Amino acid sequence: MSVWSELTGQDAAIAVFRAAASASTVRAGAAAEGDASAAPDARSMTHSWLITGPPGSGRSNLAYAFATALIAGDADGDEPTRIQVEARSHPDLHVLTTEGVIIKVADVRDIVKRSHYAPSVGRHRVIVVEDADRMTEQTSNVLLKELEEPPERTVWILCAPSEADLIPTIRSRVRSVRLQVPSIADVAELLVRRDGVEPALAERAAREAQSHIGMAHRLATNEEARSRRAETLRLALGVRSAATAVMTAARLLEIAGDDAKAITELRDQEEREHALRSLGLAPGQAIPPALRSQIKALEDEQKRRATRSLRDGIDRILVDLASLYRDVLLLQLDARVPLVNREIEAELGAAAAAATPARTLATLDAIQLARTRIEGNVAPALALEAMLVSAIRRPGTERGAA
Repeated sequence: MSVWSELTGQDAAIAVFRAAASASTVRAGAAAEGDASAAPDARSMTHSWLITGPPGSGRSNLAYAFATALIAGDADGDEPTRIQVEARSHPDLHVLTTEGVIIKVADVRDIVKRSHYAPSVGRHRVIVVEDADRMTEQTSNVLLKELEEPPERTVWILCAPSEADLIPTIRSRVRSVRLQVPSIADVAELLVRRDGVEPALAERAAREAQSHIGMAHRLATNEEARSRRAETLRLALGVRSAATAVMTAARLLEIAGDDAKAITELRDQEEREHALRSLGLAPGQAIPPALRSQIKALEDEQKRRATRSLRDGIDRILVDLASLYRDVLLLQLDARVPLVNREIEAELGAAAAAATPARTLATLDAIQLARTRIEGNVAPALALEAMLVSAIRRPGTERGAA
Protein backbone atom coordinates (compact mmCIF):
# COMPACT_ATOMS: atom_id res chain seq x y z
CA MET A 1 0.00 0.00 0.00
CA SER A 2 1.35 3.45 -0.93
CA VAL A 3 2.28 5.74 1.93
CA TRP A 4 0.15 8.42 0.25
CA SER A 5 -3.06 6.39 0.13
CA GLU A 6 -4.49 7.68 3.42
CA LEU A 7 -4.06 11.34 2.49
CA THR A 8 -6.90 13.22 0.89
CA GLY A 9 -7.56 16.35 -1.13
CA GLN A 10 -3.89 17.15 -1.77
CA ASP A 11 -3.15 15.57 -5.14
CA ALA A 12 -0.96 18.45 -6.36
CA ALA A 13 1.19 18.47 -3.23
CA ILE A 14 1.50 14.68 -3.25
CA ALA A 15 2.72 14.82 -6.85
CA VAL A 16 5.43 17.30 -5.85
CA PHE A 17 6.65 15.16 -2.96
CA ARG A 18 6.51 11.88 -4.89
CA ALA A 19 8.59 13.45 -7.66
CA ALA A 20 11.08 14.76 -5.11
CA ALA A 21 11.34 11.36 -3.41
CA SER A 22 11.86 9.68 -6.78
CA ALA A 23 14.51 12.21 -7.78
CA SER A 24 16.27 11.77 -4.46
CA THR A 25 16.35 7.99 -4.88
CA VAL A 26 17.68 8.18 -8.43
CA ARG A 27 20.28 10.79 -7.53
CA ALA A 28 21.48 8.79 -4.51
CA GLY A 29 21.75 5.66 -6.64
CA ALA A 30 23.63 7.50 -9.37
CA ALA A 31 26.02 9.00 -6.85
CA ALA A 32 26.71 5.59 -5.37
CA GLU A 33 27.57 4.28 -8.83
CA GLY A 34 29.56 7.37 -9.78
CA ASP A 35 27.22 8.15 -12.70
CA ALA A 36 26.63 11.91 -12.61
CA SER A 37 24.74 11.81 -15.93
CA ALA A 38 21.93 9.86 -14.28
CA ALA A 39 21.20 12.59 -11.73
CA PRO A 40 17.77 14.16 -12.23
CA ASP A 41 16.82 17.82 -12.41
CA ALA A 42 18.05 19.34 -9.15
CA ARG A 43 14.87 21.39 -8.86
CA SER A 44 12.90 18.21 -8.12
CA MET A 45 14.56 17.70 -4.78
CA THR A 46 15.90 20.04 -2.14
CA HIS A 47 16.96 19.44 1.43
CA SER A 48 14.81 22.10 3.13
CA TRP A 49 11.01 22.16 2.78
CA LEU A 50 8.12 24.14 4.20
CA ILE A 51 4.58 22.74 4.14
CA THR A 52 1.92 25.37 4.74
CA GLY A 53 -1.83 25.16 4.96
CA PRO A 54 -4.74 25.88 7.28
CA PRO A 55 -5.26 23.81 10.44
CA GLY A 56 -6.65 20.39 9.60
CA SER A 57 -5.37 20.39 6.02
CA GLY A 58 -3.00 17.53 6.81
CA ARG A 59 0.36 19.31 7.01
CA SER A 60 1.98 16.90 9.48
CA ASN A 61 0.45 13.82 7.83
CA LEU A 62 1.96 14.85 4.51
CA ALA A 63 5.30 15.62 6.17
CA TYR A 64 5.50 12.13 7.68
CA ALA A 65 4.44 10.48 4.42
CA PHE A 66 7.26 12.34 2.64
CA ALA A 67 9.65 11.38 5.44
CA THR A 68 8.67 7.73 4.99
CA ALA A 69 9.35 7.86 1.25
CA LEU A 70 12.73 9.55 1.75
CA ILE A 71 13.91 7.19 4.48
CA ALA A 72 12.70 4.10 2.60
CA GLY A 73 14.31 5.24 -0.64
CA ASP A 74 11.05 4.51 -2.44
CA ALA A 75 8.57 7.11 -3.74
CA ASP A 76 5.69 5.06 -2.29
CA GLY A 77 7.49 4.11 0.92
CA ASP A 78 7.41 0.63 2.42
CA GLU A 79 5.41 -0.90 5.24
CA PRO A 80 8.18 -1.41 7.85
CA THR A 81 9.35 2.19 7.48
CA ARG A 82 5.78 3.52 7.56
CA ILE A 83 5.05 1.69 10.82
CA GLN A 84 8.20 3.04 12.48
CA VAL A 85 7.60 6.59 11.24
CA GLU A 86 4.00 6.53 12.47
CA ALA A 87 5.28 5.38 15.88
CA ARG A 88 7.99 8.09 15.72
CA SER A 89 10.49 5.35 16.51
CA HIS A 90 12.56 5.19 13.32
CA PRO A 91 16.23 5.92 14.10
CA ASP A 92 16.54 8.19 11.04
CA LEU A 93 13.53 10.35 11.94
CA HIS A 94 13.70 13.22 14.41
CA VAL A 95 10.69 15.31 15.37
CA LEU A 96 10.78 18.80 16.85
CA THR A 97 7.46 19.81 18.37
CA THR A 98 6.24 21.46 21.54
CA GLU A 99 3.36 21.22 23.95
CA GLY A 100 4.04 24.79 25.05
CA VAL A 101 3.43 28.16 23.44
CA ILE A 102 6.88 28.37 21.81
CA ILE A 103 9.64 26.03 20.67
CA LYS A 104 12.67 26.40 22.92
CA VAL A 105 16.09 27.44 21.60
CA ALA A 106 17.72 24.54 23.45
CA ASP A 107 15.48 22.06 21.65
CA VAL A 108 16.42 23.52 18.26
CA ARG A 109 20.11 23.36 19.08
CA ASP A 110 19.73 19.72 20.09
CA ILE A 111 17.91 18.78 16.89
CA VAL A 112 20.54 20.64 14.81
CA LYS A 113 23.23 18.42 16.36
CA ARG A 114 21.22 15.32 15.48
CA SER A 115 20.82 16.49 11.90
CA HIS A 116 24.55 16.00 11.33
CA TYR A 117 24.43 12.26 12.05
CA ALA A 118 24.61 10.04 8.99
CA PRO A 119 21.50 7.90 8.36
CA SER A 120 21.76 4.66 10.28
CA VAL A 121 19.52 2.34 8.23
CA GLY A 122 17.56 4.52 5.79
CA ARG A 123 18.40 6.49 2.67
CA HIS A 124 18.03 9.85 4.46
CA ARG A 125 17.88 11.35 7.93
CA VAL A 126 14.73 13.46 8.15
CA ILE A 127 13.93 16.25 10.62
CA VAL A 128 10.25 17.22 10.90
CA VAL A 129 9.50 20.51 12.67
CA GLU A 130 5.81 20.66 13.54
CA ASP A 131 4.32 24.07 14.34
CA ALA A 132 7.40 25.88 13.02
CA ASP A 133 5.42 29.09 13.48
CA ARG A 134 6.00 28.68 17.23
CA MET A 135 9.68 29.54 16.83
CA THR A 136 10.74 33.00 17.97
CA GLU A 137 13.13 35.03 15.83
CA GLN A 138 16.04 34.01 18.07
CA THR A 139 15.11 30.35 17.73
CA SER A 140 14.66 30.67 13.97
CA ASN A 141 18.13 32.14 13.60
CA VAL A 142 19.62 28.93 15.04
CA LEU A 143 18.15 27.07 12.07
CA LEU A 144 19.25 29.38 9.29
CA LYS A 145 22.63 27.90 8.39
CA GLU A 146 21.33 24.34 8.71
CA LEU A 147 18.48 24.97 6.29
CA GLU A 148 20.83 26.59 3.78
CA GLU A 149 23.55 23.94 3.87
CA PRO A 150 22.34 20.74 5.56
CA PRO A 151 24.41 17.55 5.35
CA GLU A 152 24.00 15.76 2.02
CA ARG A 153 21.63 13.07 3.29
CA THR A 154 19.65 15.17 5.78
CA VAL A 155 16.26 16.65 4.88
CA TRP A 156 14.39 19.29 6.90
CA ILE A 157 10.57 19.47 6.68
CA LEU A 158 8.95 22.43 8.42
CA CYS A 159 5.17 22.78 8.93
CA ALA A 160 3.30 26.05 9.53
CA PRO A 161 -0.07 27.63 8.72
CA SER A 162 1.47 30.09 6.25
CA GLU A 163 4.79 31.40 4.99
CA ALA A 164 4.06 34.72 6.74
CA ASP A 165 4.31 32.91 10.09
CA LEU A 166 8.07 32.47 9.59
CA ILE A 167 10.79 35.10 9.36
CA PRO A 168 11.89 36.07 5.79
CA THR A 169 15.34 34.52 6.17
CA ILE A 170 13.75 31.13 6.90
CA ARG A 171 11.36 31.48 3.95
CA SER A 172 14.27 32.22 1.62
CA ARG A 173 15.99 28.95 2.49
CA VAL A 174 13.14 26.49 1.96
CA ARG A 175 10.98 25.22 -0.87
CA SER A 176 7.35 25.91 0.01
CA VAL A 177 4.42 23.66 -0.79
CA ARG A 178 1.00 25.14 -0.04
CA LEU A 179 -1.85 22.79 0.84
CA GLN A 180 -5.46 23.51 0.01
CA VAL A 181 -8.46 22.95 2.24
CA PRO A 182 -9.82 19.47 1.42
CA SER A 183 -13.41 19.34 0.27
CA ILE A 184 -16.10 18.01 2.60
CA ALA A 185 -16.61 15.11 0.21
CA ASP A 186 -12.88 14.24 0.31
CA VAL A 187 -12.76 14.28 4.12
CA ALA A 188 -15.97 12.25 4.41
CA GLU A 189 -14.63 9.68 1.95
CA LEU A 190 -11.45 9.36 4.01
CA LEU A 191 -13.45 8.78 7.22
CA VAL A 192 -15.49 6.07 5.52
CA ARG A 193 -12.48 4.38 3.92
CA ARG A 194 -9.95 4.69 6.72
CA ASP A 195 -12.09 4.65 9.86
CA GLY A 196 -15.16 2.69 8.76
CA VAL A 197 -17.53 5.55 9.62
CA GLU A 198 -21.10 5.36 8.29
CA PRO A 199 -21.35 7.70 5.24
CA ALA A 200 -24.05 10.03 6.62
CA LEU A 201 -22.15 10.54 9.88
CA ALA A 202 -18.90 11.00 7.97
CA GLU A 203 -20.45 13.73 5.82
CA ARG A 204 -21.88 15.53 8.85
CA ALA A 205 -18.60 15.31 10.77
CA ALA A 206 -16.62 16.61 7.80
CA ARG A 207 -19.09 19.47 7.30
CA GLU A 208 -19.24 20.49 10.97
CA ALA A 209 -15.43 20.28 11.22
CA GLN A 210 -15.26 22.50 8.12
CA SER A 211 -12.90 20.00 6.46
CA HIS A 212 -10.49 19.90 9.40
CA ILE A 213 -9.36 16.27 9.09
CA GLY A 214 -8.41 15.71 12.74
CA MET A 215 -11.54 17.35 14.11
CA ALA A 216 -13.73 15.49 11.62
CA HIS A 217 -12.25 12.20 12.82
CA ARG A 218 -12.96 13.15 16.43
CA LEU A 219 -16.56 14.17 15.72
CA ALA A 220 -17.16 11.02 13.68
CA THR A 221 -15.75 8.62 16.25
CA ASN A 222 -16.51 10.25 19.61
CA GLU A 223 -20.12 10.79 20.70
CA GLU A 224 -19.07 12.95 23.65
CA ALA A 225 -17.27 15.34 21.30
CA ARG A 226 -20.43 15.62 19.21
CA SER A 227 -22.51 16.30 22.33
CA ARG A 228 -20.13 18.99 23.54
CA ARG A 229 -20.26 20.73 20.16
CA ALA A 230 -24.07 20.60 20.08
CA GLU A 231 -24.23 22.09 23.59
CA THR A 232 -21.85 24.89 22.57
CA LEU A 233 -24.14 25.98 19.73
CA ARG A 234 -27.26 25.65 21.87
CA LEU A 235 -25.76 27.80 24.62
CA ALA A 236 -24.71 30.53 22.20
CA LEU A 237 -28.17 30.70 20.64
CA GLY A 238 -29.65 31.01 24.13
CA VAL A 239 -27.77 34.17 25.12
CA ARG A 240 -30.44 36.77 25.89
CA SER A 241 -28.71 39.21 28.23
CA ALA A 242 -25.36 40.24 29.68
CA ALA A 243 -26.05 37.97 32.65
CA THR A 244 -26.60 34.91 30.44
CA ALA A 245 -23.50 35.88 28.45
CA VAL A 246 -21.42 35.65 31.64
CA MET A 247 -22.94 32.30 32.62
CA THR A 248 -22.54 30.95 29.09
CA ALA A 249 -18.87 31.99 29.01
CA ALA A 250 -18.28 30.04 32.22
CA ARG A 251 -19.95 26.95 30.81
CA LEU A 252 -18.02 27.20 27.53
CA LEU A 253 -14.78 27.19 29.52
CA GLU A 254 -15.97 24.05 31.30
CA ILE A 255 -16.76 22.41 27.97
CA ALA A 256 -13.31 23.32 26.63
CA GLY A 257 -11.75 21.91 29.80
CA ASP A 258 -13.71 18.68 29.55
CA ASP A 259 -12.69 18.29 25.92
CA ALA A 260 -9.04 19.00 26.68
CA LYS A 261 -9.09 16.53 29.57
CA ALA A 262 -10.61 13.82 27.37
CA ILE A 263 -7.85 14.32 24.81
CA THR A 264 -4.91 14.41 27.22
CA GLU A 265 -5.89 12.20 30.18
CA LEU A 266 -5.33 8.82 28.54
CA ARG A 267 -2.12 9.96 26.88
CA ASP A 268 -0.77 11.31 30.18
CA GLN A 269 -1.45 8.04 31.97
CA GLU A 270 0.19 5.97 29.21
CA GLU A 271 3.25 8.24 29.24
CA ARG A 272 3.61 7.98 33.01
CA GLU A 273 3.32 4.18 32.96
CA HIS A 274 5.86 3.96 30.15
CA ALA A 275 8.26 6.26 32.02
CA LEU A 276 7.98 4.17 35.20
CA ARG A 277 8.62 0.95 33.27
CA SER A 278 11.63 2.46 31.53
CA LEU A 279 13.01 3.40 34.95
CA GLY A 280 12.52 -0.17 36.19
CA LEU A 281 9.67 0.63 38.57
CA ALA A 282 6.69 -1.67 39.11
CA PRO A 283 3.11 -0.29 39.23
CA GLY A 284 2.44 1.22 42.66
CA GLN A 285 6.10 1.18 43.66
CA ALA A 286 7.36 4.29 45.44
CA ILE A 287 9.56 6.51 43.29
CA PRO A 288 13.13 6.69 44.70
CA PRO A 289 14.41 10.24 45.37
CA ALA A 290 17.06 9.87 42.67
CA LEU A 291 14.39 9.37 40.01
CA ARG A 292 11.86 11.94 41.14
CA SER A 293 13.35 14.72 39.02
CA GLN A 294 12.67 12.72 35.84
CA ILE A 295 9.05 12.08 36.78
CA LYS A 296 8.70 15.74 37.80
CA ALA A 297 9.98 16.81 34.36
CA LEU A 298 7.37 14.58 32.70
CA GLU A 299 4.61 16.02 34.89
CA ASP A 300 5.69 19.58 34.07
CA GLU A 301 5.62 18.79 30.36
CA GLN A 302 2.13 17.30 30.73
CA LYS A 303 0.95 20.43 32.53
CA ARG A 304 2.23 22.57 29.66
CA ARG A 305 0.43 20.29 27.22
CA ALA A 306 -2.78 20.57 29.24
CA THR A 307 -2.55 24.36 29.09
CA ARG A 308 -2.07 24.30 25.34
CA SER A 309 -4.83 21.71 24.92
CA LEU A 310 -7.22 23.97 26.86
CA ARG A 311 -6.33 26.91 24.62
CA ASP A 312 -6.89 24.73 21.57
CA GLY A 313 -10.24 23.62 22.99
CA ILE A 314 -11.35 27.22 23.48
CA ASP A 315 -10.26 28.05 19.95
CA ARG A 316 -12.26 25.10 18.58
CA ILE A 317 -15.33 26.47 20.37
CA LEU A 318 -14.80 29.88 18.78
CA VAL A 319 -14.40 28.29 15.35
CA ASP A 320 -17.68 26.43 15.88
CA LEU A 321 -19.39 29.67 16.94
CA ALA A 322 -18.02 31.37 13.84
CA SER A 323 -19.67 28.66 11.73
CA LEU A 324 -22.91 29.22 13.65
CA TYR A 325 -23.10 32.96 12.96
CA ARG A 326 -21.87 32.48 9.43
CA ASP A 327 -24.96 30.34 8.90
CA VAL A 328 -27.15 32.99 10.57
CA LEU A 329 -25.75 35.63 8.22
CA LEU A 330 -26.38 33.45 5.16
CA LEU A 331 -30.02 33.08 6.16
CA GLN A 332 -30.34 36.83 6.78
CA LEU A 333 -28.95 37.55 3.32
CA ASP A 334 -31.03 34.76 1.74
CA ALA A 335 -27.83 33.38 0.22
CA ARG A 336 -28.10 30.10 -1.62
CA VAL A 337 -25.08 28.57 0.09
CA PRO A 338 -25.07 25.26 2.04
CA LEU A 339 -25.17 25.67 5.81
CA VAL A 340 -22.52 24.15 8.06
CA ASN A 341 -25.05 23.45 10.82
CA ARG A 342 -28.06 22.54 8.73
CA GLU A 343 -29.41 20.13 11.37
CA ILE A 344 -30.46 23.16 13.47
CA GLU A 345 -31.74 25.32 10.61
CA ALA A 346 -34.94 26.21 12.48
CA GLU A 347 -32.99 27.62 15.43
CA LEU A 348 -30.68 29.46 13.05
CA GLY A 349 -33.71 30.99 11.36
CA ALA A 350 -35.01 32.28 14.69
CA ALA A 351 -31.61 33.86 15.46
CA ALA A 352 -31.54 35.41 11.99
CA ALA A 353 -34.95 37.01 12.53
CA ALA A 354 -33.88 38.50 15.86
CA ALA A 355 -31.02 40.63 14.55
CA THR A 356 -29.76 42.56 11.55
CA PRO A 357 -27.00 41.34 9.24
CA ALA A 358 -24.86 44.18 10.59
CA ARG A 359 -25.29 42.85 14.11
CA THR A 360 -24.32 39.35 12.99
CA LEU A 361 -21.22 40.69 11.24
CA ALA A 362 -20.32 42.44 14.48
CA THR A 363 -20.64 39.12 16.30
CA LEU A 364 -18.35 37.44 13.78
CA ASP A 365 -15.82 40.25 14.28
CA ALA A 366 -16.12 39.79 18.05
CA ILE A 367 -15.38 36.07 17.70
CA GLN A 368 -12.19 36.81 15.77
CA LEU A 369 -11.23 39.47 18.31
CA ALA A 370 -11.73 36.95 21.12
CA ARG A 371 -9.40 34.51 19.36
CA THR A 372 -6.77 37.23 19.03
CA ARG A 373 -7.14 38.31 22.65
CA ILE A 374 -6.84 34.77 24.00
CA GLU A 375 -3.77 34.19 21.84
CA GLY A 376 -2.36 37.34 23.46
CA ASN A 377 -2.93 35.87 26.96
CA VAL A 378 -6.08 37.80 27.84
CA ALA A 379 -8.10 35.82 30.40
CA PRO A 380 -10.32 33.48 28.35
CA ALA A 381 -13.37 34.11 30.55
CA LEU A 382 -13.20 37.87 29.92
CA ALA A 383 -12.65 37.41 26.17
CA LEU A 384 -15.59 35.00 25.90
CA GLU A 385 -17.89 37.24 27.95
CA ALA A 386 -17.14 40.25 25.76
CA MET A 387 -17.71 38.20 22.63
CA LEU A 388 -21.01 36.73 23.83
CA VAL A 389 -22.46 40.14 24.72
CA SER A 390 -22.33 40.93 21.01
CA ALA A 391 -24.24 37.70 20.33
CA ILE A 392 -27.34 38.61 22.39
CA ARG A 393 -30.54 37.76 20.54
CA ARG A 394 -34.04 38.39 21.87
CA PRO A 395 -36.86 36.26 20.41
CA GLY A 396 -39.57 38.32 18.79
CA THR A 397 -37.30 41.31 18.19
CA GLU A 398 -37.86 42.80 14.77
CA ARG A 399 -34.78 42.55 12.58
CA GLY A 400 -34.69 46.25 12.01
CA ALA A 401 -34.74 47.01 15.75
CA ALA A 402 -32.18 44.47 16.97
